[in-house]
Order: sequence, then C-alpha cells, then structure tokens
Amino acid sequence: MTVESTAARTPRRSAGNKAGTTGTKRTTSTTKKATGAGKSAEPALVQLLTPEGKRVKNAEFDTYVADITAEDLRGLYRDMVLTRRFDAEATALQRQGELGLWASLLGQEAAQIGSGRALRDDDYVFPTYREHGVAWCRGVDPTNLLGMFRGVNNGGWDPNSNNFHLYTIVIGSQTLHATGYAMGITKDGADSAVIAYFGDGASSQGDVAEAFTFSAVYNAPVVFFCQNNQWAISEPTEKQSRVPLYQRAQGYGFPGVRVDGNDVLANLAVTRWALERARAGEGPTLVEAFTYRMGAHTTSDDPTRYRTDDERIAWEAKDPILRLRRHLEAANHADEGFFAELETESEALGKRVREAVRAMPDPDHFAIFENVYADGHALVDEERAQFAAYQASFADEDGGK
Repeated sequence: MTVESTAARTPRRSAGNKAGTTGTKRTTSTTKKATGAGKSAEPALVQLLTPEGKRVKNAEFDTYVADITAEDLRGLYRDMVLTRRFDAEATALQRQGELGLWASLLGQEAAQIGSGRALRDDDYVFPTYREHGVAWCRGVDPTNLLGMFRGVNNGGWDPNSNNFHLYTIVIGSQTLHATGYAMGITKDGADSAVIAYFGDGASSQGDVAEAFTFSAVYNAPVVFFCQNNQWAISEPTEKQSRVPLYQRAQGYGFPGVRVDGNDVLANLAVTRWALERARAGEGPTLVEAFTYRMGAHTTSDDPTRYRTDDERIAWEAKDPILRLRRHLEAANHADEGFFAELETESEALGKRVREAVRAMPDPDHFAIFENVYADGHALVDEERAQFAAYQASFADEDGGK
C-alpha cells in the first residue's frame, strides 16, 4: 500500500515563531489510491511499520518519531502487552459473573497506546468507554475501570488528577464536552491541547457534527481521534458513510488524516503532529485510526452473527503487538529475556486485577440518592425513606438478622 499522508499540514514552526501567526505556507499531500486485487480503491494511510514489522520511511511524519529510542519502542510494546492482558482478564471476569458488562479493546491497542503516549501531562482526554489503553497511559489504575463495570463506583478516579475524564456511555457526546473545554483553555491562554476519542459508529451522531462545527469556527485546540474499527456494533462503516471518515473534516475546514490503526509508531507520530497543530493555534484535526475490533462490541454481543471468520483472520495477520515484536526482534532491540520478563509481569497484572475485583465491597445502596439535587429535594427524601423501609423488610423476614 502506498504510504502517504492525506492531510494538509503546516511545516513545523521554528522556536522563534509564535502560535497563531499568519502567512504560514501550507503544503497539501496528493491523495493517492491503493488498490488490491478484487477490491475497491482505498485511500492511502500513514504507516511507519508494515505488518511484517519493517520500518518504512515517511517524509511528513518521520520527524515526529525521530527521538524514539529502542527503549521507547520496548516501552510501547510493554504498554500494549499489559493493556491486552488486563483486557483479557476483564473479559474473563465478566464471563464468570464478576462484571456486568465489558467493552474489549482487543485489536485496537496500537491506536490507543500510540496516541496516548503522544500526550503531554497538561493535555486533557475525553474518552468513550473503550479507551482502556489510553487510561493506562494516563496512569489510571485498571481496577478503577473494572469497578465501574462491576457497578461499585461511577468511575473511581478524579478526572483532574490524570486529566482523563470519566468514561462516557452516551455515544458521541464527549466530543462536544471536549470542544467546549478546548474553547475554555484557549480563553485562559493555556498552552495545552484536548483529545476526544470516539468510534466509527459515533461519527454518525449529531453531537459529533456539532463538535466539528464549533471547533472549526472557534479554532479550538482539539484533536478528534476516531478509532474506526469498522463495525458500529453490527453496522459496517460503509453503511454510515460514502467516503472515508477522515474526509469529513474537509467539509468543516480543518485537516483529516487516516493512519494505520495497528501501527503504534504511526499513531504516535500522527497524534503528535495533530497536537502540535492544536497547541500552535492552528485549530482542530480529525485523525482516523483505521483498525479492527477483533472481539465483540461488548460481552453482550455475538460478532459471528454479522461478520465472517475470513475477515477476522485477515486482520489477525495485522496484529499490532506481533507487528512491533517482529520489528524489535529484527532490529535486535529486544531479546528473549525481555519478552520472558514481560510475560511474568503480565501474569502478575492479571492476578492483581482478578483479586482486586473480587475484593471490591458492595456499594452503599443509599448512594443513589446523593447529589441528585444540590440542595436536596422533598421527593428524593421521600423515596429514600421508602427504599429504607423496603431494605428493612428483608431483615424482618430473617428474624432481624
């Protein structure tokens, strides 16, 4: 496949340039089509590592990963392996009745870890409900994520401690929150950026369209990061859009770029570029990470009802973790000792997560009545009393035990 960016981008600013200066010359890459036998034309996408683990050059984005060392690559690999191990443990816990539901990220590790590691500490993240890898990058304890899906907390972490907002279940609404926050920090004069994660299904939501409009008009420093895993529950992307999703940005007047979502290095580079644009006062960017959801939409879903095994097998060959491992081995950046040590760490993480979930106390049954109104409400007080009487009836039936 031809490796080329499809985004209009501004050359990197020198240290003497100020954010928001005018007259900067923009360069636009020529969009090329890559065709395969028997397949319709697909747009080119940014790729720095092939599925075989070979490093390929990219004139536009190599500069954004020029500082990445062998140690950094091992760190990215570790992030993806541990995130996948945590995700697998969560899926198993749900199947065993320990969680009410789980939304797996299997297959999307590169998009999340690459973009997550591109962020600065002062950047702010607005996730959906599948960004477990980004949460890992922001230092959120995995057990807090599981507490929410177990029903014992409402998130479990302070969003301002990690600059990582609570998970958003309402599809697409976080893009508006991210845009508003980005507009706010612009007024505050902050030199930081905002990133909003959403999926291909959410891209059809009206909130996303409104977020695109406001961010463009107000030149908000926000990166819209769409993980296009090609299936919105059971609806394929082609049923939602006649054009590749990144091209939607053109109608709103800001750049869009499609990146190989299974290439962690490319996701790191493209996100760094987009964040740099935002911080420099150049407005929003839409990044479409073209990837694949290897598992079910959630544990309540059966993907075998709407997609084929051949499709899944074809994408397994593009596995993001295997891709980076091949590169590490070919470049002699990691030995068997590293992989063995990581396997031990991975198993320890799984064990810790499992034990932590099973040790979680039941929530306070009366917590649902708290914070409904800022100053309290007579109706809530009445409902709390009714619920207390209902709970007490069980003790009466057991003889007061």
